[in-house]
Amino acid sequence: MCTYLKYKIIGVLFVGLISIVYISVPPTQVFAQSSDAVAKREAQLRSDLADIEKDIAGWQKILDNTKADTASLQNDVSALSAKIAKAKLSIKAKNIEIEQLSHDINLRSLKIADLERQIEKGHESLGQLLRKTAEIDTYSLIETVLSNQNLSDFFSDIDSFDSIKKSLKDLFVLIREVEAKTKTEKELLAQKKDKASDTKASIESVQRQVQKNEAEKKSLLNVSKTREKSYEEVLKDRQDKAATIRSALFALRDSASIPFGTALNYALAVEKKTGVRAAFILAIVTQESNLGENQGSCLLSNIDTGNGVGKNTGTPFEQIMKAPRDTVPFKNITERLGRDWKMSPVSCPPGYKYYSGRGFGGGMGPSQFIPSTWELFKKRIGSELGISADRADPWNPQHAFAATGIYMSDLGASGGSYTAERNAACRYYSGAACKPGRIPANTPYGDSVMRITQSIQENMIDPLRDL
Repeated sequence: MCTYLKYKIIGVLFVGLISIVYISVPPTQVFAQSSDAVAKREAQLRSDLADIEKDIAGWQKILDNTKADTASLQNDVSALSAKIAKAKLSIKAKNIEIEQLSHDINLRSLKIADLERQIEKGHESLGQLLRKTAEIDTYSLIETVLSNQNLSDFFSDIDSFDSIKKSLKDLFVLIREVEAKTKTEKELLAQKKDKASDTKASIESVQRQVQKNEAEKKSLLNVSKTREKSYEEVLKDRQDKAATIRSALFALRDSASIPFGTALNYALAVEKKTGVRAAFILAIVTQESNLGENQGSCLLSNIDTGNGVGKNTGTPFEQIMKAPRDTVPFKNITERLGRDWKMSPVSCPPGYKYYSGRGFGGGMGPSQFIPSTWELFKKRIGSELGISADRADPWNPQHAFAATGIYMSDLGASGGSYTAERNAACRYYSGAACKPGRIPANTPYGDSVMRITQSIQENMIDPLRDL
């Protein structure tokens, strides 16, 4: 078919098709709602939040003044009252934040739906245009010649074709722009959802703390009322509780257990330098120690093949480590630390027989770094501890904690938000952020770490600070 006739027909089709992209997708109903009502609600929330923040500041001042007073039962009761009042106001503030986030999440979800419909319509328009073009190409040369009119019509059609090409290019640009906007909106939506999850987790934590403070306040009021105990006896009870927490053994994988107080000091030192919360570092080490109890540990017996045996059972394992990627650095690490590589425990692989996709073991010490990864981190570990890189020891608890903090910081755990820590734990376990349905599954590991983090923070670290 001749060019001028084909594109004359295409031009008519294109005008109708391209209009679909611009006018066929009506805005979602929520965007047509009164902006005045939305703005009024937002203003009210901001006003409420400002009032709450003023009240929080007032209770913080009372709490500071109470702490400066002479210790006494009544003073402790007043301090707890201030803590409870401040915490309850904090919960109100966070609930306002969640309402604001929920509103934003809904709007962004609807906006994404609109953008996706625009993309779908744009693709439909292009598809129809290409199909019609193919149909026109089936016309015979005779049909084309017979349809010719005159020379001026031919040049007019050429001008129309140039215009159509430009409009077609504009349509492609429009679709790309809409796709880019959709991607941006989805990223912003994910951030808002993470923020809402973090705020919800924070509220739950504060609520648990309020319950504990109210129970302690009730206990102190009973002591004050009955005078069964002196304030000195109350202090003694607190000191005994603190001593019990500090002396409790903190289990470590493939290393001797250490007092919790020592483990906490190591973790707090790492927190100060990396920004990774001490409770989270302790939770990762605890999780790895629990896995050690469930899976046992292995000993490497052959550097060339990576084969080994169960430490306690003597059961043969094929390719405990990947050779030579990890076996060679493992030999180097143990030799420079004065250890016997055949007697240095490492994690076992997830099966006795090797098969493609099974994976390897070879994790060393409390933090379960594989040898090749430890070699990548040894300079940073040594720098943080003030020792040479070659003295960094994966079986040394202090060194292992430092390595965990550095690695977790790299994985995004600095700052202590719930979603950041949970995703860092999943990345530590599997190399990817937490995602339901992922194979292999990593969310159970992340969820377990966060439960342990909460327990350590609220039942061991916070009580020590309060006591």
